[in-house]
Amino acid sequence: MLVDTFGRTATDLRVSLTDRCNLRCSYCMPPEGLDWLPKPELLTDDEVVRLVGLAVRDLGVTEVRYTGGEPLLRRGLAEIVRRTAEQAPRPQISLTTNGIGLDRLAAPLAGAGLDRVNVSLDTLDRETFRRLAHRDRLADVLEGLAAARRAGLAPIKINTVLMRGINDHEAVPLLRYCLEHGYRLRFIEQMPLDAQHGWTRENMITADEILDRLSAEFDLVPDTGHERGSAPAESFLVGGGPETVGVIGSVTRPFCGACDRVRLTADGQVRNCLFATEESNLRDAMRGGAADAELAERWRRAVRTKRAGHGIDDPAFLQPARPMSAIGG
Repeated sequence: MLVDTFGRTATDLRVSLTDRCNLRCSYCMPPEGLDWLPKPELLTDDEVVRLVGLAVRDLGVTEVRYTGGEPLLRRGLAEIVRRTAEQAPRPQISLTTNGIGLDRLAAPLAGAGLDRVNVSLDTLDRETFRRLAHRDRLADVLEGLAAARRAGLAPIKINTVLMRGINDHEAVPLLRYCLEHGYRLRFIEQMPLDAQHGWTRENMITADEILDRLSAEFDLVPDTGHERGSAPAESFLVGGGPETVGVIGSVTRPFCGACDRVRLTADGQVRNCLFATEESNLRDAMRGGAADAELAERWRRAVRTKRAGHGIDDPAFLQPARPMSAIGG
């Protein structure tokens, strides 16, 4: 098992398949993009499957989430999902995506074994989308969501980041939209993971602010019938239920004490936390001929160094050098 010194066990593996993205969301990267990882540095499809299989078979991982960058840009995605679904024991398989291309890929991915998707959607307004993402692709995202629903990828979760003065007035319309379409909305506090290092606490819309705005229009009560466990979102019943809305207070309401996640970057580095400053290189060891037993022990040693929390409130906190697109959400 992947157990740290605080007794937490990592069972949820987030695997980044690429650092590339077809959007330029302002809370992630600059409009001109970034210097992408050279292809030889990326894990191959076989290497991804080998490490995922090792994690599932020998290290107690029960859920695999494919992320990016934008994972739909990975040519071999459907085959990677199919081979993941063949692992024993079979993990739950999910995908975090911006939704562009999902209209074409939802059905093949569901057929390959994908269980569900998380889709980023920060606005329902075309001009605001263009301002945030520097691309005119809102219609593509909405079409992707509809395709995911037709393909039976359920539940479909929507991830929304509110930014002050840009889309913070859309909290209520977004929740109404998700309730009407059967999607599960989760608001996420903006985190200091942008490539520009422009994040400030003053500009962040907090969990309390989000709940205040929603409560002005909806009757919200904590979902006490749902065991939160290691889930990052606090869940609230809307209008008595059964519909819910989630709020992930990554900064102001950290959930580090129950964290069960470990991350594998597109270039084969183990990361214990989005905000970790250390990595453990499995790629080079694997390419150097390391057996599975050695890779598993390297992975265990890496997880044992996991810190108690992300430390954003610590005066000595340093934003990681890698932005979100290069880490994988």
